[in-house]
Amino acid sequence: MEKGTLVEFRVQGDRRLGVVDRPDGKTRWFVVDERGQSHSLAPRQLTYTVNGETYKPSDIAQFLEQVKPYLDPSSLEVAWELLVENGETVTHVQMANLLFSESEPPYCYAAHYLLSEDKLYFKQKGEAYEPRSVAQVAERKHQIEVEAQKAKGQQEFLARVEQALKGEAVEWQRQDRQRLEALEKYASLVADIVRTGVNSDSSARAYPPPAPVLETMNILGRSGTPPAAFQLLIDLGWWGPHENLFLRRSSIPVQFPNKVLEVAQQRLDFLPTDLDANRLDLTHLKVYTIDDESTTEIDDGLSWEVLPDRQERLWVHIADPTRWLMPEDELDLEARKRGSTVYLPTGMIPMFPEVLATGPMSLVQGKICYALSFGIVLDETGAVEDYCIHPSLMKPTYRLTYEDVDEMLELGVEAEPEIAAIANWAKKRKTWRYNQGAISINMPEAMIKVKGDDVSIDILDDSSSRQLVAEMMILAGEVAARYGQTHNIPLPFRGQPQPELPPEEELLLLPAGFVRACAMRRCMPKSEMSITPVRHAGLGLDTYTQATSPIRRYSDLLTHFQLKAHLRGEDLPFSAEQLKEVMMTVTTTTQEVTMVERQTNRYYALEYLRRHPEQIWQITVLMWLREDSNLALILLEDLGLQLPMAFRRTVNLGEQLLVKVSLADPQKDMIQFQEIIYQEAAL
Repeated sequence: MEKGTLVEFRVQGDRRLGVVDRPDGKTRWFVVDERGQSHSLAPRQLTYTVNGETYKPSDIAQFLEQVKPYLDPSSLEVAWELLVENGETVTHVQMANLLFSESEPPYCYAAHYLLSEDKLYFKQKGEAYEPRSVAQVAERKHQIEVEAQKAKGQQEFLARVEQALKGEAVEWQRQDRQRLEALEKYASLVADIVRTGVNSDSSARAYPPPAPVLETMNILGRSGTPPAAFQLLIDLGWWGPHENLFLRRSSIPVQFPNKVLEVAQQRLDFLPTDLDANRLDLTHLKVYTIDDESTTEIDDGLSWEVLPDRQERLWVHIADPTRWLMPEDELDLEARKRGSTVYLPTGMIPMFPEVLATGPMSLVQGKICYALSFGIVLDETGAVEDYCIHPSLMKPTYRLTYEDVDEMLELGVEAEPEIAAIANWAKKRKTWRYNQGAISINMPEAMIKVKGDDVSIDILDDSSSRQLVAEMMILAGEVAARYGQTHNIPLPFRGQPQPELPPEEELLLLPAGFVRACAMRRCMPKSEMSITPVRHAGLGLDTYTQATSPIRRYSDLLTHFQLKAHLRGEDLPFSAEQLKEVMMTVTTTTQEVTMVERQTNRYYALEYLRRHPEQIWQITVLMWLREDSNLALILLEDLGLQLPMAFRRTVNLGEQLLVKVSLADPQKDMIQFQEIIYQEAAL
């Protein structure tokens, strides 16, 4: 190669022209570019040689100016159309003659430049170029168009992201939502990461992002880790800072499918035929519904009446959602898939569409409602003496809160003797159950609510009104189960094995109250479900099923389906085997619901404590989790929360102490307390 030869080479992918200056050893050459920079190049690094003339580095700019007017990529299309039919290959010199009718160096270099840049019409074959087939060009045009659209979409997405990051309202497009939903799935791994101890630096290796997520994070210049994706969604306003990852990682559906919503609306617009045409008219009874003020699904009401023979009869009226659906229809299958209404501090996720659940399915004050009513006569001890079950029509008279009923009982309101009578029977009923072996474990229970950004915790009081309602619901469950047992009806019976409680002398060694109750609770076996009657040791009942929340629990709905079909004299909708199969599915679902409810409550409990770092809390040491390392379960008495605490000194079970929160991180599920000595607390 002679000194002064003009050559093309690449520097980090960029095309450069330079002039050969001198050899560099046996095989390399020093080449000087138009900037005067010298490069040591091997022959394989040279991508083109301009033949026929010698040049100086200062000539390069003028040479490029000569070439520039001919660098029109569209001219290749004309050449391709001439060559494609016969599939002729061409060199850059032949292409220069074909395109420009010239073969001087600037024209040949222009032809080389066009061919080497072209990704559409020609492909290199040795030193020449071969035209692609018509089909290949059409396919590549399509690919280029797709890539261009993709690039355009990315730029538009990036612009909307920048808009959202500024806090401006954004109208996300369908493609944006697909990107963000992929991010959601990936970001939901955060909960797993914090529990497995994987830090954000290594989480990308531990949890590699899917290609669409990685592409999105790269576009936005963010690291491809679950915590980074989580933070991005918060920054965009797509998620809140307390997004419920437990719910997102579950299989619990949050929204109803459009088809289910349409069916629900149709049932409202066109009232289905009532299969229970001969409903018992109980609209003459005074009916009380008793719930928390925030309750919207009202599924039970209570009545009391004196019979002609002076006997007293209690009525437990249960909402009848089966009036609005049939086994195996869209509403039933959707409810089965959900298993139950989900109750979270932030609100509820209903089992049925709200237009039905909080409307015609509920026992609404002042409206004639459909119900399944249990009429029960108790003997003086509280045992069931007689009962009847009827599909009914009833009209709730009063909607009361638990606080309303407590006040009425305390004041002895003479205008409402029914409330006092029901309360009296509830007490007898409770006494009877405990005489049958029922086990009482009273521990405070926290009720956590989130409204906007506010988190509040109240203790759920075991008040007279709540005990009254609980006893009436248990009573209806016993009656439903007894009916099923008497008539050999497969039902989702609920039982609990007899617990092996610590010996009396061992229990007496423990401090009375919460510590003793906690020790007993640890011995209580889990409740179980069966299609045949089974004893429920905790309730002190030989047979029991849940029947009082059919709007909120699918197992209760199953009980209604079976009982109502039998009451009508029809075949049961579920055989024993079918019922067993459905119950297995529903049990799995409701276990997941329970887990999500617990995890969400714990998250907001820790968030509440995080917001009150200076608050001093009185605690009771309940039990040892690891006595050798002084790790105990404590009860924050003012909040009803049970949490772990590691002590730096020896403490006793039942000991009451004062503590402050030293660390609370709900995202990482971490809580630490420090003990406050009396003098410090007094200050």
